[in-house]
Amino acid sequence: MALAGLYRRILPSPPAIEFPSPEGKQLFTEALAGGTAEGFFKLISYYQTQSEPAYCGLATLAMVLNALAIDPGKIWKGPWRWFDDSMLDCCEPLEKIKSQGVTFGKVACLAVCNGAQVEPFRTDQSSLDDFRKRVISCTSSEDCHLIVSYNRAVFKQTGTGHFSPIGGYHAGKDMVLILDVARFKYPPHWVPLSLLWDAMNTIDKDTGHHRGFMVISRLQKATSVLYTVSCRHEGWNAVAKYLTEDVPLLFTSKNLNDVDDVLCVVFRLAPSNLRDFIQWVAEVRRQDDGGTVLSEEEKGRLALKEEVLKQIRETELFKHVTRYLAFESSLCKNLAPSGYKDGLADIAANVCCQGAKLLTGKIRSANGLCCKDMIVKLLKAESKEAVTVVSGTVITDGTEQMVDMLIPSSQTEPSCFCDFDQNSCCGIHPSIGDGLTVLLFSLPQDTWLGLKEEKLQAEMKGLTSVDSLPTLLQEEVLHLQRQLSFVKADLNMPPSSS
Repeated sequence: MALAGLYRRILPSPPAIEFPSPEGKQLFTEALAGGTAEGFFKLISYYQTQSEPAYCGLATLAMVLNALAIDPGKIWKGPWRWFDDSMLDCCEPLEKIKSQGVTFGKVACLAVCNGAQVEPFRTDQSSLDDFRKRVISCTSSEDCHLIVSYNRAVFKQTGTGHFSPIGGYHAGKDMVLILDVARFKYPPHWVPLSLLWDAMNTIDKDTGHHRGFMVISRLQKATSVLYTVSCRHEGWNAVAKYLTEDVPLLFTSKNLNDVDDVLCVVFRLAPSNLRDFIQWVAEVRRQDDGGTVLSEEEKGRLALKEEVLKQIRETELFKHVTRYLAFESSLCKNLAPSGYKDGLADIAANVCCQGAKLLTGKIRSANGLCCKDMIVKLLKAESKEAVTVVSGTVITDGTEQMVDMLIPSSQTEPSCFCDFDQNSCCGIHPSIGDGLTVLLFSLPQDTWLGLKEEKLQAEMKGLTSVDSLPTLLQEEVLHLQRQLSFVKADLNMPPSSS
C-alpha cells in the first residue's frame, strides 16, 4: 500500500523573500549594517523546528526563552536544563495542545510561568506604527525578542494560524525576517512589515479574538516566589470566569453590609476547585550525601518566600479573610474553597513527586511515581533559625530517590482566628488564608464597582489596593494580575490550531 507524504512547500514569492536567496542575503547584510538584526544571532543559536504540527507556539517560545538565557529550573535530559517545546505544559496539557493548538493568551501565560517578562498586544489594542516601533526596538537589541501570531493565508502560504519569532528588520524596504519554526514546511523568509500586520490583524475564528504580537524579555528580578496561577487543570476556566465575570454580577444583585458579607459571596459560591487555581510554589531538591547543608541560593529563595508570607499576614485584608474562615469553620460549614484537608505530609508527597519528575527529567509522564516515608525534620542554617524540611522517598521506574521540600515559615504571631484546622493560618507553610488573601489582591479593582453601598465599595478598594503594599508583595500580586489578565483573555474560547 502506498503511503502519502509531503516534503516541504514552495515558498510563495512574492510576497516572501527566502532568507538564503541572494536577495534575502542582501537584505540581511543591510539590516545588520543598519543595526536592526542584533537579536538575530541569539535567536539563530537556538533556532529549532517545532516537534509537532501544532507546537508552533511552544517551539517559538522555547526558542526565545533559550535565546534570553532564562534558566528553566528543570531538567531537559540527563543533567541539562534547557527549554524544549515538549516541556511547556504548565498552562495546558501537551496532549490537548498537540490536537488543538494553543491560544495567544496561553502562550503569553506560558512565558510568564517560565520566568519571562511579557508585553502582549492584539492588533485591536495596538497600531501599525506602534508595531513597527517595537519591531525596531527588539531587532536593535539582544535583550528582547518579538513573537508574532498571524494568518499564513495572507502570505499565500498554506495553513492558517501560526506563531514564529522575528529575527530582523530592514528599514529601507520596511521588511521583517520571520524565523519560521515550521522548518519542515517553509524556510526563514522576509515579508513586508505592513503585510505582516495585515496577517496579524485577522480574527482567529476559533477564539473570536484578534491575533497579535508579544514582546518577551528577561525579568530583572525573580517574581512569583510564593504563589502562581495554575490554569492547567480542567476546571481553571470555570474558576477564572467566576472570579472575573460572575463575582461582579453577584455584587449587583445583593445587598451587602460589610466585608464579611462580601467574602461570603466570593468564597461560598465559588467552584469547588478554587483551591487548585492559585498554588504556592514549593522549593524541591535532590538530597545530597547527608542532606544537611542549604546552599546560599536555597537560603535566599526561602528568605524571599518567608518575607512574602510575612507581608501577606501583616495586611488588614488577611485579618478579614482569616476571621471569615474561622467563623465559617465554627459553623461547621463544608465550604469547598476553605475546606483544605491536606496535611503537610500530603502536600509534600505531591510536591516531592512533582520535584522527582523534574529532577530526573521524567516530566512527560504522570505515572510510575510513588511517594512514601514522608518525614518532617529541621535543618540548621548558619546564623538562622532551623529550616523546616519534608523529606520523602520517591520511587521512579523502580528506582528510589530521596527528595526534600523546603518549607517557608512565617514569623507572624499565631492568631486565635487561625487555629481551626490542620492547614491553619498560623502554620509553618502557606495556608488557605494566605492564598485567598493574595487571590483577592489580584482581582481587578473594578471587581468591587458592583457593590451598592458606596462606603463598602470604598472599603474593599482600600483593603485590596496594591499601591500601599510592600514592594516584594506588590511584585508578587502584580505578577498574578498579569497571569489573570492572560487567562481572562482566553475565557470560554477553545484553543486555535497552528
